[in-house]
Amino acid sequence: EVQLVESGGGLVQAGGSLRLSCAASGFTFDDYAIGWFRQAPGKEREGVSCISSSDSRTYYADSVKGRFTISRDNAKNTVYLQMNNLKPEDTAVYYCAALPLKLLRLWVLSSEYDYWGQGTQVTVSS
Repeated sequence: EVQLVESGGGLVQAGGSLRLSCAASGFTFDDYAIGWFRQAPGKEREGVSCISSSDSRTYYADSVKGRFTISRDNAKNTVYLQMNNLKPEDTAVYYCAALPLKLLRLWVLSSEYDYWGQGTQVTVSS
């Protein structure tokens, strides 16, 4: 059974930090890039960041560059999203998803991802 399980969300004040984790199982982790998306109420799902597999190339939305860092531990089949200097506009449900490596250039398109987690809520208070 394919699973992507996010954890680490919560309530934090503006300027604070959170680290999200995405634990994967049930598929060949090394064959996929892993992306993070977020969706705020009334808004479309937005690509936040993505990391490739063997060479760990990373990609970020402009809105999070310099504040968020994505990383992966292939031995643990886990991807992390370190979020620093959080802002109220970062409030959303955050999802991780698995993208075939051949589609890496399309990382911002949610429709290209094969598997999704259930999401974790991040709330940033002002």
